[in-house]
Amino acid sequence: MLCSQPLSLGTVTCLVLIFGLYATSLSTDAEKGRRKVVHVLEDDTGAVIVQTAPGKVITHRGGSITLPCRYHHEPESSDPNRIRIKWTKVTDALVFEDVFVALGLQQRLFGSYRGRVSLEKNGPGDASVIIHNVTLEDYGRYECEVTNDMEDDTGFVNLDLEGVVFPYYPRVGRYKLNYHQAEDVCKEQDAILASHAQLHKAWLEGLDWCNAGWLEDGSVQYPISHPRDQCGRKDTAAGVRNYGYRHKEDERYDAFCFTSNLNGKVYFLKRFKKVNYSEAVKACVRDGSVVAKTGQLYAAWKIQLLDRCEAGWLEDASIRYPIVNPRTRCGGPQPGVRHLGFPDLKFRLYGVYCFRKNEESVNGDVVKSTQGPRKSSKDIPMNTTSTRTM
Repeated sequence: MLCSQPLSLGTVTCLVLIFGLYATSLSTDAEKGRRKVVHVLEDDTGAVIVQTAPGKVITHRGGSITLPCRYHHEPESSDPNRIRIKWTKVTDALVFEDVFVALGLQQRLFGSYRGRVSLEKNGPGDASVIIHNVTLEDYGRYECEVTNDMEDDTGFVNLDLEGVVFPYYPRVGRYKLNYHQAEDVCKEQDAILASHAQLHKAWLEGLDWCNAGWLEDGSVQYPISHPRDQCGRKDTAAGVRNYGYRHKEDERYDAFCFTSNLNGKVYFLKRFKKVNYSEAVKACVRDGSVVAKTGQLYAAWKIQLLDRCEAGWLEDASIRYPIVNPRTRCGGPQPGVRHLGFPDLKFRLYGVYCFRKNEESVNGDVVKSTQGPRKSSKDIPMNTTSTRTM
């Protein structure tokens, strides 16, 4: 029992704050997350006080997750139909996106959250919502607002995703993307622009990349694990170098993208001969698949632990291959997705990586999974992308 005195009230209010419980993630393997609860308390003055426990909830793309929020009002005879619950997503630019609102039995969903968000309804005073079929765009900070008549207060919950950050530049070359083009190329590769928090986590895991790229907040940064003169001087400390916020229209950089779990499987198509790009596309189609995107290959490497020492075409006409266990003649001593550049489309020097989606029934339920059990490559010491020129 923790007693606290609200700054605007004269009475002392006693709160029960729950810490250390476990987050409700509805996928079978996500019960390991910490449960962080938003506590909303109303005293006899009618004021609403919101308190949030520190931390975040974690899931992956395609999973379901509870954003926890609870409230308690006194006297107990207060009419629950007068309680208004509103959830909003808050971006780094302080842009507010409506998610869900409920007043009594009336509920309304907004935008891409329609059909995917519902109240948890875990007893009286529960304002928690469940997000189903989580998308990459759901990552971020959410505000829980509870209102009683004219009084209201808010708490915040951070939704994090398991996944992988990867640097990206297109066929036209390095430092060719303004902010909006960087957003587009990440989406084309089954990803979104990474956040600073995601890039920083990748740097802690060993990501080292000597080219600056856009992040989702409009800043330009790059991670250096091994300082060297050609990457901001050898005598500077390792870390995430930050150019600050840049002009989104005029300035050109690369991109740092983020992706998460796959609803399917990436695999190297076994063939007796090498293929050019157009032959690679046709080969995947004949096998009931499509050519894999760069983001899909990174997700397969990081999450499914795909390890293949054979270079292959990807959808963007780049040549890459994933290495989990480094070995001789497989591109260096560190794990990572090797990048051999963008060769002539007519070269018959490579194989191809294909992507096959999980089969689904008409109502969207997965009836057959080619992905198998989810894995994690947290034990991989380095999340390094290697580049070799042709």
